Amino acid sequence: MRDANRSEAAGQAPLLTLSGVHTHIGQYHILQGVDLAVPRGGLSVLLGRNGAGKTTTLRTIMGLWKASAGAITFDGQDITKLATPDIARAGIAYVPESMAVFSDLTVRENLHLAARSGPMDQARVDWIFGFFPALKKFWNYPAGNLSGGQKQMVAIARAIVEPRKLLLVDEPTKGLAPAIVQSLIAAFRELKETDTTILLVEQNFNFVRSLGDTVSVMDDGRVAHAGAMAALAGDDELQQRLLGLSLDSHQ
Repeated sequence: MRDANRSEAAGQAPLLTLSGVHTHIGQYHILQGVDLAVPRGGLSVLLGRNGAGKTTTLRTIMGLWKASAGAITFDGQDITKLATPDIARAGIAYVPESMAVFSDLTVRENLHLAARSGPMDQARVDWIFGFFPALKKFWNYPAGNLSGGQKQMVAIARAIVEPRKLLLVDEPTKGLAPAIVQSLIAAFRELKETDTTILLVEQNFNFVRSLGDTVSVMDDGRVAHAGAMAALAGDDELQQRLLGLSLDSHQ
């Protein structure tokens, strides 16, 4: 049924669109006319060398840095000038690379704060525990006492404790043990079967190759390539041209 839904979604307008987006941070002109379309459903990947503008793109979408030109449209609404809390209320959640958990609060309290519509849905919490059993074990522990991988689990769990239309995730596997990466793969695969659309920045190419439906490659503050993930994963020459490496070298 989900595949049928995706086929229908293929003819729909993208859930998220960036049109000619520029972002300045101080004197630096980071995004230089980003055009990006994120289809409804599934997982879209944003690739590129370090400094290409991937994280700036996510932060600009979330309103943490303001676009100096261009437009950002989400689910038919212009969100370019909205404040970050309003963007979150529109249905977008953001998991930064830094994780940014509340260290003095327990795991439970971190998730409770993210459940803005009311008490946490215990069935959804149990679903999260299925992917990240360590969170159940450390439920009443201060989040600051957890390992880096466990904090990443808290950050992702906090973003999905309530259903979201769009989940922005910045390099979730960075520094994580292989077993935790496998848990993330399982979590993202199941999220793809819900109504959550995911835009993922990641450097672990095996991770994105197994999950990504579409891919955009950034270079010097612009999108240099956009298409199906399967097409990029199967074309070594294209990988070398766009990324300077082959995905096969990261197996």
